[in-house]
Amino acid sequence: MTRRMSRLVAGVVAAGALVLAGYWLAPSILQPATARAQPRPVSTRDALPPAELATIQLFEKTRVSVVFITTQEQVVDAWTRNIFNIPRGTGSGFVWDEQGHVVTNNHVVAGASGAQVRLSDGRDARASLVGASAAHDLAVLKIDVTNLPVPLPIGRSAELRVGQTTFAIGNPFGLDWTLTTGIVSSLDRALPSEDGRTLIDHLIQTDAAINPGNSGGPLLDSAGRLIGVNTMIFSPSGASAGVGFAVPVDTVNRVVPELISNGRYVRPVLGVELDERLNQLMTGRLGVTGVVVLRVAAGSAAESAGLRGVRRSADGGIVAGDIIVAIDGTSVDSVARLVSRLDDHQVGETVRLTILRDGGRAEVNIRLQPGVE
Repeated sequence: MTRRMSRLVAGVVAAGALVLAGYWLAPSILQPATARAQPRPVSTRDALPPAELATIQLFEKTRVSVVFITTQEQVVDAWTRNIFNIPRGTGSGFVWDEQGHVVTNNHVVAGASGAQVRLSDGRDARASLVGASAAHDLAVLKIDVTNLPVPLPIGRSAELRVGQTTFAIGNPFGLDWTLTTGIVSSLDRALPSEDGRTLIDHLIQTDAAINPGNSGGPLLDSAGRLIGVNTMIFSPSGASAGVGFAVPVDTVNRVVPELISNGRYVRPVLGVELDERLNQLMTGRLGVTGVVVLRVAAGSAAESAGLRGVRRSADGGIVAGDIIVAIDGTSVDSVARLVSRLDDHQVGETVRLTILRDGGRAEVNIRLQPGVE
């Protein structure tokens, strides 16, 4: 067969294939038209089970108190030197009281030049910062609007038990008013705060999906009560891996009123100087576990209670001061843990310190004084 004939045969085969394809693509040519297709009938179902109805009612009742927060930051045009705002990030929050205070995470608004709050009915309001506590990752905003949603009812995180149902409402990835459910996975978790200096203690661990944008939103119990403020996740990918954490409402209910009243959180302190790095070196050499008092401030509560700091001996050596090993019977093994344990109390309360002194143990009562965050 010549090359010319081969090309001719190939062309005939290709043309035949196209014709057949046309018939396959147009089946009406091969078979008669049938009756017009109709939608399938919808099957009926029984009434929603009580558990689903309870979840629906909880969401519809509480979502109105949850807000969507967007923040801005100021930038300077390199050529004109004009200052303007650009979008910075998003987060969640919830109405705290009838005065228009809104609670969210500190990391949602930290460093922002402004914030906008969107209510569930679509209204937008400019928010002002009232106060913030980096050590607790909490912040309070203020909006001035009429017909505020009813604030969320408050629960008690100290009464929670592992296995209880949890509900998280927030705005993950900007998808507003999203509900996720789970359980209390663990209690009394401790993680470093945003500033890295202290621990956020008594955290609630939950497997309810928490993603970027959920920060600052409420964690609720099955009664629709606030039990925590969603603050962070543990995830190598940055998305929910079923390990989320919330600041417990008992902490929120202690810190937020301080932020509203004073614009900052006034921490209860002993009036002593501490240092984590030196503490690790000294306790390691002494073979003990606790917190070494380096210096006692003049006129402080610690001085009134007779605490002793590090001092020099007659021969010029260094003599260890008191070593705090427990507060009200609860052991402390680091400066961060000590600060966290003190934070469970209020200024003016008296705590009992267990200390190591001169090779023995002693107990000292001390009245906590106000400090600064």
